[in-house]
Amino acid sequence: MFSLKKLAGVAAIAAAGLVLSACSGPAADNSNSSSSSSAAPAPSTGGPLKVAVVTHGSAGDAFWNVVKNGAEQAGKDLNVGVDYFSDGDPGNQARLIDNAVAQKVGGLVVSMANPQALQTSIQNAVKAGIPVITINSGEDFSAQFGAVAHVGQSEGLAGQGAGQRLKAAGKTKLLCVIHEAGNIGQNQRCDGAKQTFGNVTTLQVDISNPTDAQARIRGALQSDPSIDAVLALNSQVAARAVAAAKEASSKAQVATFDLNADVVTAIKDGSILFAVDQQQYEQGYLPIVFLKLYKENGNTIGGGHPVQTGPGFVDKTNIDTIAPYAQRGTR
Repeated sequence: MFSLKKLAGVAAIAAAGLVLSACSGPAADNSNSSSSSSAAPAPSTGGPLKVAVVTHGSAGDAFWNVVKNGAEQAGKDLNVGVDYFSDGDPGNQARLIDNAVAQKVGGLVVSMANPQALQTSIQNAVKAGIPVITINSGEDFSAQFGAVAHVGQSEGLAGQGAGQRLKAAGKTKLLCVIHEAGNIGQNQRCDGAKQTFGNVTTLQVDISNPTDAQARIRGALQSDPSIDAVLALNSQVAARAVAAAKEASSKAQVATFDLNADVVTAIKDGSILFAVDQQQYEQGYLPIVFLKLYKENGNTIGGGHPVQTGPGFVDKTNIDTIAPYAQRGTR
């Protein structure tokens, strides 16, 4: 059994690292956040903790595979049973949460791309005495719904950082590509970019239809040759944006959120300017640590504020350091 002393050390080191990275950028606006800490749970006397991780990831999405890798590795390291589920449809995701509650899991980790669709299910979990940690999206609703903590990246701040970098690179008109309808985090990213970049237009595509997404990006670039930058919000969409720009003979340079092997290669060869890295492995790993500490020692994290895993930025200056981690599925 992983000792509480050692477990607390893991969490302290991880949280300290996150605080330092968060301090390198603008401070998050947490005016709507409040502490969701409740009375400490009774010490666990049963078998190993069982946790369900329920995300809005689409099947085969490279980003969510890394989240899954993080959660499962934490389970192995900490002797926690971890079951990972995902569904891009909000209604189906809510049903997955309901099923986990019915099975009386010891903890829940949930991403909230569509908070309103998940509110009742999450609050029912809390009422049933199941601690919930939200990840990735929906940080503004996390405490309101009764979650113990939120682990992720403030999307508006990340968008602001991307916009600043593109403006510094001399770009003048930006196309921001949204690939999931109804995902509040993606709108926040584009809105953040508008705040620091200025001249931004958005384009809606469907990540589940990559050929059509590429065609739509190509069409937008052909219809407006003044667009000289494209911001993809997903690594798989980024590859399609690079191909679309070539097909359109466009001068637009692509930047993206998130990493995968194709993005690593594209940063090295210069076809992608940079990637905004929210370090999603931490979004899978850290909630398992925090839930174990909460269940076995009554510990909470964040003090009502989100635990930030980003934004970090990966470009030619640090890609050689990051590339091996992306290759093994942890970045």
